[in-house]
Amino acid sequence: MTERLYYHDCYLRQFRARVIESADGGRRVYLDRTAFYPTSGGQPFDLGTLAGVAIREVVDEEDRIGHLLEAPIGATEVDGVVDWDRRYDHMQQHTGQHLLSAVLEELFAIRTVSFHLGSEVSTIDVEAPALSPAQLERAEDRCAEIIAEARPVRITFEDASGDLDLRKASTRTGTLRIVSMEGIDRSACGGTHVRTTAEIGMVLTGKLEKIRGITRIEFVCGKRALRRARSDNRLVASIGRALSVPPEQTPELLAALIEKNKALEKTGQRLATDLARREGQELYGATAPGAGGVRETIQRGAIDDAMRARAQAFVGAGKAVFLAVCDQPPSLLLAASADSGVHAGERIKAAVTASGGRGGGNQQLAQGSVPDAAALAQAEALLR
Repeated sequence: MTERLYYHDCYLRQFRARVIESADGGRRVYLDRTAFYPTSGGQPFDLGTLAGVAIREVVDEEDRIGHLLEAPIGATEVDGVVDWDRRYDHMQQHTGQHLLSAVLEELFAIRTVSFHLGSEVSTIDVEAPALSPAQLERAEDRCAEIIAEARPVRITFEDASGDLDLRKASTRTGTLRIVSMEGIDRSACGGTHVRTTAEIGMVLTGKLEKIRGITRIEFVCGKRALRRARSDNRLVASIGRALSVPPEQTPELLAALIEKNKALEKTGQRLATDLARREGQELYGATAPGAGGVRETIQRGAIDDAMRARAQAFVGAGKAVFLAVCDQPPSLLLAASADSGVHAGERIKAAVTASGGRGGGNQQLAQGSVPDAAALAQAEALLR
């Protein structure tokens, strides 16, 4: 059994331990005691070194903890050094999660059902179909109040059979490790935590995501929150400089620019369609009728609104067939005038089906797609 030193002292950075077993040629090591936290309860594993060798992963195997190393070690006693920056960041995020979850329950009776500590952001899933921006701001303000009060965060070990007054009931029996935040939270938890709420620094919420009747809340704490705020400020400032307005005026100006851009896009699409129609009419005039008096043409390029407008303009004058062929994605469009003797939908469906594709349409306009270049060439040959 591995003695978990982090259970009693989350601030322990160095320790000495005895190797009791190894595997994988000395790359997987088991110690009599360890300060390295394994992945558990939504919190990732610690990094650091054992006997100077870098740790790749720390695995919880119930009664013992496995340390996966970059290289084998043969020593019977080793010194362990915890990557403190990573550990302290996890302590801030995990304690901040306890605080945010407790505040959401205190203010809105919203319970947390799960927690995940990521490399950039952390998330909690809560029993609520939605939360408003006002609710999140109120929760952040309440967290800030408790952080400013520097309330103690204590770790105790208590019997599960007692009246523990936990925020979330535990199904475990025997002795429970309880993390208490004075006056706001008591939770059964095996994770690492800071000593006071002041060390959380800040709780800053982010994106919300609705998932099957619950809401996932992104958040960051401590130095992560500082980095996020600094990054956001720089971004807003750079947008303001690019637009030559003060940062506070950027939302209104951006909204106006977006609307203007939408209007320009519509105008551009209309002009492109008008041009394509004119091109289709001119192409019709430049195309000599065949033996049956039907004018036929083949165009290559993207099958878009402009190509469709060009095709319809070409066949609009009567006795005409227009075939468009696109290489990427492999596809075809066929337009036919009512007096051409060609049913576009039937011709396209037959050609692309024979080539392993699918498609269809009406008598005057049809479109289809095929799997690859060889199938495209086959379908084109069938439509000529």
